[in-house]
Amino acid sequence: MGRTSEARQTRLYVVVQAGIAPASVETMLAAAGVAALLITRDDSPLDAARAKPLVDMAQARGVAALIEGDAALARTLRADGVHLPWSKDIIARYGAAREILGGRFIVGADAGRLRDDAMTLGELGADYVAFGIPAHVEDRDTARARQLELVAWWAKIFEPPCVAFDVGTFDDTARLVAAGADFVALEPPATSTAAELARWTKEAAHALAAEEDVA
Repeated sequence: MGRTSEARQTRLYVVVQAGIAPASVETMLAAAGVAALLITRDDSPLDAARAKPLVDMAQARGVAALIEGDAALARTLRADGVHLPWSKDIIARYGAAREILGGRFIVGADAGRLRDDAMTLGELGADYVAFGIPAHVEDRDTARARQLELVAWWAKIFEPPCVAFDVGTFDDTARLVAAGADFVALEPPATSTAAELARWTKEAAHALAAEEDVA
């Protein structure tokens, strides 16, 4: 999931809950190019039995399979790595995850809105730094503008790739692409048919390929 020295191309990073039907994930992965699949918990704890089929399916297609917040589970499942959501102790959590997973696995972390944390994570060797909008944030418009600024700041200065999380619309996606995001994390609609999921994935990929500066 690194940033290449060639012209940057924003990649699609799909977020799914562990309870999703594997067939639905297969439909999305077949519809368009996906760089990474993040498996998150739903109303139940994230466990090996539900996550394993999704990990195997992603890896069979050459897609990086990541587990949300549980480095030990990622190692048990032989997933490609772990994504650490934002928290006040994100630096310590990054260190703990890296100790569990070592250098062969991906460890990415969400710095929220804190530039100091983002720079520290980059210095410590995070495979990517993410900028998301926590669910408790009420002023979503201000948060989206701040996220756009953070992505643009990071992309201009730092080498590790950045991932934009909690992206609401395809218009937001296009703006983040223009700002320099290396990956945009999108979550498919919760209740969709296979045809709808395939169409959603293609639309997401199209939004990432937009070249017009809409910022």
